[in-house]
Amino acid sequence: MAAIKITNDNFEAEVLRSDVPVLVDFWAPWCGPCQMLAPVIAQLAEDYEGTAKVGKINVDEEPQLAARFGIVSIPTVKVFRGGTLSGSLVGLRSKTELEALLH
Repeated sequence: MAAIKITNDNFEAEVLRSDVPVLVDFWAPWCGPCQMLAPVIAQLAEDYEGTAKVGKINVDEEPQLAARFGIVSIPTVKVFRGGTLSGSLVGLRSKTELEALLH
């Protein structure tokens, strides 16, 4: 399964009301490190299908969500559990670091 495109319109349903953990990648198409992280995010979406959701928020298209979560540097990855923020990493990180955030 591919990463879900998360927007202001579907954020509550996909993230806050999810019954599984949700890893959210805040990114932009012009961001080099974001492009380098993209294959890792795609792999996590496959690896965790059924046990977690993986979503992407384009900060250029969804500035209100970026502001809501204080995104000042991208890529930023946040994990939500039961509608609550449970962890965050900023910058290009390894798959291992992102998996640790999910566990």
